[in-house]
Amino acid sequence: DLCICFQRTVPDDNIDLLLENLEQPNGLSLQSENCGGSDRRSVLHVEHRNLNPETELKKYFGARAETIFEIDSWPRHSRPGLSMTLLQSQDGIQYFTFEHSRDYQQLQFKFLDAVESMDPNNIVALLQLNPYHIDSLLQLSDVFRIQENQEMARDLIERALYSLECAFHPLFSLTSGTSRLDYLRPENRAFYLALYKHMIFLEKRGCPRTALEYCKLILSLDPDSDPLCMLLIIDFLMLRTREYQALLQLYQDWEEHRNLSQLPNFAFSTALSHFHLSKQEDMDPEESDKQRQKADLMLQNALIMFPGVLMPLLDLCSVQPDAAVTSHSFFGPKSQIGQSLALAELTALYVGRTYNVWREAGVMLWLEQSVREVLRRVDAKDPLVEDYQNKRKQRYQSAPRNIHRHVLLCEIKEAISSLPLEVTNQPVMSFDPLPPLDSVISYAQPERQPVGASNESTLSLFFRSLLPNFNLQGGPRQEDDMEVARAGHELNQEVNRLMVAMRDMLANIRFQEPPREDNPYRDEEEWD
Repeated sequence: DLCICFQRTVPDDNIDLLLENLEQPNGLSLQSENCGGSDRRSVLHVEHRNLNPETELKKYFGARAETIFEIDSWPRHSRPGLSMTLLQSQDGIQYFTFEHSRDYQQLQFKFLDAVESMDPNNIVALLQLNPYHIDSLLQLSDVFRIQENQEMARDLIERALYSLECAFHPLFSLTSGTSRLDYLRPENRAFYLALYKHMIFLEKRGCPRTALEYCKLILSLDPDSDPLCMLLIIDFLMLRTREYQALLQLYQDWEEHRNLSQLPNFAFSTALSHFHLSKQEDMDPEESDKQRQKADLMLQNALIMFPGVLMPLLDLCSVQPDAAVTSHSFFGPKSQIGQSLALAELTALYVGRTYNVWREAGVMLWLEQSVREVLRRVDAKDPLVEDYQNKRKQRYQSAPRNIHRHVLLCEIKEAISSLPLEVTNQPVMSFDPLPPLDSVISYAQPERQPVGASNESTLSLFFRSLLPNFNLQGGPRQEDDMEVARAGHELNQEVNRLMVAMRDMLANIRFQEPPREDNPYRDEEEWD
């Protein structure tokens, strides 16, 4: 199963399974030609069994692990007007797209009206009649996540994934690495976002191996464009799961055509992988020394290329560097101020996400030794220092849209606060954050009379989407000073009142169960 364990049996006539057995997969076909023979699978190959968190939890806790979700408490699923079509097949790759029926399009218009109303109660009302409307589930999940009701937030995402799975085309495969979904088409984005949010929930629940499998799955859907920028998180999940060799193999396979070394996360995480490999007890001493030498050199070069990483990393690790480091101009405040906005965004993202993997005592000692060696090289006028400084100035002038989209989804406050004004000054909706500028639109909402122009920031629109009475940009009023003083208290009260009301409404929902329609194309009981 993809997202939840239903403990179903596999029917003998399952089309996807038969096709998968007939295929001779070489992983995701994403590796360069000289990276391995035909018998070697790409490090990004998706293992079907690893998509089930129960597999990982049983490894940790034994047979007592129980992850079956109460899908019996969900409304009965009927076809809500969501389907998938095969657009074309080319060079062994199949290109699919989700499609909305006319009825689903009307439902989508109602959802957009509910979002525009800035009242989550309207979304709850929409879900009461249409319990498997995908974008409503995604939007409402974020409301519960913000209120720290993780169980409800996770349940809504799982319900969305289940509904999307029921719409799969018979030839759509999650594990072959040959099925593509174009993010430029709005109908496909919900699947990406639901998978991403589910991946984050899995990682937080202590299932990093399962989360890694979902990361690889998302990347396989569009490896060239990588619309959610999964390359910014895959290294972290590989470190969490101690897949050090796989991380280094990915770096080797993709560096030539994707320039992974220009990303701070790969520059530091590959060095850390070599360090951990050098510590493995079963490694030959000579090979261990080679790994350690590689780790030392790569970490020093990473620090020289990205000096702005060190101080925020030590701060989050609660480590106070000595005066020799803090007083040196290379790692001092200048290293932060001198960063471009794009590089500051990447740095904040990496530090905020991975600082815990650097807190280990042995790792921190190694980092300290590397920092001292870097300072020695800087003082000795190592030509690499100036070379990297020039490269920093030439590169990272602006971040592409998929990086901004990833940061908006990452829930890492250090990274979100580093977003440029061009992003934070525009409306951002959780069901479709930063849509591509060249979207392929198949249908559009009918034009209506404008209610009134708004120049509100992302933060203001976000709070208004949750709190109808929230107003960050009201006109001048005499009591402005008092309002500012009361703002925090009132906002907290409003959030609490809203969530209490929503819990009551959800607890009393009684979903109507329309007659169940059989899908003539696939068995609804089986994932790919």
